[in-house]
Amino acid sequence: MAEQLGRIILVGSGPGDPKLITVRGLEALRAAEVLIYDYLAPGELLAEVPSGCEVIYVGKKAGSHTMPQDEINKLIVEKALQGRLVVRLKGGDPFVFGRGGEEALEARSAGVPFEIVPGVTAGVAVPAFAGIPVTQRGINVAVTFVTGHEDPGKDGSAINWSALAASGATLVFYMGVGNLGLISARLVEGGRAADTPVAVIHRGTTRRQRTVTGTLADIEQTVSAAGIKPPSIIIVGQVVALRSNLRWYEDRPLFGRRVIVTRAREQASDFSALLSELGAEVIELPAIKIGPSPDPAAVDKAIGALAGYDWIVFTSVNGVAVFMERLAARGGDVRWLGRAKLCAIGPATALALKELGLRVDVVPETYVAEEVVRALKDADELSGKKILLPRAEIARKVLPESLREAGATVDDVPVYSTRTESPENLDEVRAQLEAGEIDVVTFASSSTVENFVNMAGEETVRKAAERGTVIAAIGPITAQKASSYGLETNVMPHEYTIPALASALEDYFFGK
Repeated sequence: MAEQLGRIILVGSGPGDPKLITVRGLEALRAAEVLIYDYLAPGELLAEVPSGCEVIYVGKKAGSHTMPQDEINKLIVEKALQGRLVVRLKGGDPFVFGRGGEEALEARSAGVPFEIVPGVTAGVAVPAFAGIPVTQRGINVAVTFVTGHEDPGKDGSAINWSALAASGATLVFYMGVGNLGLISARLVEGGRAADTPVAVIHRGTTRRQRTVTGTLADIEQTVSAAGIKPPSIIIVGQVVALRSNLRWYEDRPLFGRRVIVTRAREQASDFSALLSELGAEVIELPAIKIGPSPDPAAVDKAIGALAGYDWIVFTSVNGVAVFMERLAARGGDVRWLGRAKLCAIGPATALALKELGLRVDVVPETYVAEEVVRALKDADELSGKKILLPRAEIARKVLPESLREAGATVDDVPVYSTRTESPENLDEVRAQLEAGEIDVVTFASSSTVENFVNMAGEETVRKAAERGTVIAAIGPITAQKASSYGLETNVMPHEYTIPALASALEDYFFGK
């Protein structure tokens, strides 16, 4: 979407959940040459812009304006007049209390072409995430959006409070928490019943969503006691009473739980997605980084001798990926595996092989060394057989030793290394652990335990666990490593897989 002339695209990012942005909005972000974004725009969307994009923050929140609106208008136009594609990313919808109209008029005045990409507005989406339909047959037939910024106590208000109160419509106030008491008073003075249900929803559609309900008579005190702050939406009307039957987002088993995922960056996304679907606020803190083999000559030697192996035992998805990449780099393909049968330790590893068109001969019922040996013995007479183990540099020696005891010749080849990461968010996570703000730390391997404890500090992690941070380990070997640091494993699945670990966390927190 390269442009000869500058252009402006005003994009509504939606109410907070980055997944609620429109397809067209994403297209614009991915083409942006300049991104100018607001306080309420989801930070995750910044990752969608091209690497060379100029990114400028102009956020405004209560009591703090990074840049006045007039200057923002001029900045947008100035960047576009440089012949660049400018994306102005705004929270919610640009034309619903978003001042998008002012920015578009500035562009029109300067002769700069522009486009408007509507966003899902908070006044509809946030109540929906709280289980409140803004319209409902038999209850109301209208909804009114109102700015909460205007002081209801001032003379000459632009809002006809009597008409608003008498309308019977669901009222949705944007940015009105600071004026909540006055808003409630003006509505009651205008004729709304004091017992009219009210909901105040903080950071709706995000993992930090909080919903407080009451009536016009008591909602100010209820919100104050709950410590609800901006950004929040206020809903006034009988539809609020439907929340008790329609709430869903906050009822998910891991809702509001902060969960640390320590897997390698390349592997974290699938696990993070599972946890997010269960409602968790996921913090990715990669404790390991997949690196090259410490002995590439040994890997090449094994590849050159593939025709002589009876079995190849893959112990991880990483092992499959790295080994097959090295095989391809040597000019080979799956045909070089020859007569070797394949064993995969775990369904994820088996799936990785099947996706390459390879048949997996053995998948042990459980994924520990003793069970692997038993499964291989059931499938074949191991005495005199030659077995290749392409796996991590620091893998436990129990498996090759057990196979040798069964009479096999084993080549234990380190096809990749695992190294300690240095995540950018380490200091923030350490502070959250110390403050008791982390609910769960998950470990998918022994190396993630060791590296995480070394990064965060053994005393910090142990004290967090003592205060209630849940330790979740994928299996007994990982749990044993955690125990060596004084960490008791609270959650461990019966099947040692990532989906099973997510399910085990769901079961642990169900009803809590």
